[in-house]
Parts: sequence; C-alpha cells; structure tokens
Amino acid sequence: MNRLGGVGLAAFDRQKLHERSFAELSTEISQGQVDLLHSQLAQFRSALSHFASTHRDSIRSDPQFRHAFQRMCTSIGVDPLAGPRKGGWWAEMLNLGDWQYELSVQIVDVCVSTRERNGGLIDMGELVRLVSKLRGVSGGAITEDDLIRSIKTLKPLGAGYEVIDVGGKKMVRSVPKELDADQAVVLAVAQDEGGRVSDELLVKRRGWTHERARAALENMLLRDGLCWLDDQDEEYGVSYWVPSAMRWDE
Repeated sequence: MNRLGGVGLAAFDRQKLHERSFAELSTEISQGQVDLLHSQLAQFRSALSHFASTHRDSIRSDPQFRHAFQRMCTSIGVDPLAGPRKGGWWAEMLNLGDWQYELSVQIVDVCVSTRERNGGLIDMGELVRLVSKLRGVSGGAITEDDLIRSIKTLKPLGAGYEVIDVGGKKMVRSVPKELDADQAVVLAVAQDEGGRVSDELLVKRRGWTHERARAALENMLLRDGLCWLDDQDEEYGVSYWVPSAMRWDE
C-alpha cells in the first residue's frame, strides 16, 4: 500500500510539473506573439506616416484623393480625422484635426446665419454650397462626406447638429428637436414642389384629412418656425413655404 501510494504521489508531481511547463511555454509563445504584433504595428505606423507626409497636400486639397484615403483607413480600422484622444498621432501627422474643426466652425456659422429663415433645418446640398462660398477658392473644395464627418464632431456640443434623411434626401438639423412623422411628410412633399405646400396638396398626395394637414402645417409655422405663410397664393389661396426645401441663390 505504501509503495502504491508513493507511485501515486510521484505521478501527481510529474503532472504538476508538466502543467507548469505547458504554462511557461504558453506564456513564452504569447509574449512572442505580442512582441511580433508590436513590431508589425510599428512598421505599419511608419509606412502610414511616410504616406501621409508624402501626400499631405493632396489629402487636404483634393476631395477625391482625400475620400479614397479615408476609405482605405476605414478598411484597416484607422480614423485619420480622429481627435487627440483617438488616433491623435495620425491627425497630427496630417494636420487634419485643425482642418476638420475649422470646417465644423464654418458649418455652425452657416447654420446659425440661416436659422431664422429655415428654422434650423437645411438641405445638405445647400449647406455644401454655402459653406463652399464661405470658404472661398483658397479654402479648397469640400464635399458632402466632408460635412458629414465634421458634423459628427459637433455632437458632443449637444446643440442638436445631426444629419437626417427626409424623403430620401439628406438634411442637417441644427436645433435640439426631433421631427415628428407628419413634419417629415410635409418636408418630403415640399421638396417635390420646390418648397411650397398646402393642406389641399397634402390631402391630395397623402390622403390626409384637412384637419390633420392644417394641424401639421400650423405646428411647423407657429411652434417650430420651419415654414412661412403665404395667404395670397393664386392656386390654393393659402399655402406654406418651407425654406429648407427651397434653393437659395445668394
């Protein structure tokens, strides 16, 4: 019995030794993988930095090149326009962080200056046009994608800046209030009509009752300031103009 017990203890000791050996080997392999990963990331960062410094001017001034570059970065999980807490080295290498925030300030400038006439809701194409006009030729060409990225940087301000879809078109809201379902329908119809809409048109197009159409339009006019009243409309007698669905040539 003693001899068998001794053999049992020896086998147990050998098992524990094997387990420690496997654990040490596993640790060595894991550490080796980590070291290899760090080395690969360093090489990757060096290659990206070289590309960024070589093509910096093209990235900043050429929208097509910039967007192709951004798509490449997105596909590998790198945000080239991230702030200092997220991918800061990349923003510093390209100096695009300041460029992005400068564009954000210009977006706010346009949204605030047009808010009195459109109630804080502006068509994306119109915003691109007005921001481009504000920047001038020296500011470089910008596109819808540039504005969308910059608008995302404004979200922490809590001022309501957001890109929304209305009738298949992108619009930018610059006030902290949500559009209800009826308002979205009114905006979509107004876009089809060049900005003009009436309760009769909503009844005809959407099958609404006159009461529902009138209530939606009055709320947009009096409560939200999203439209103007035209009480001398030749066709409808009374109609409403939605500035965010109109094109401005100024």
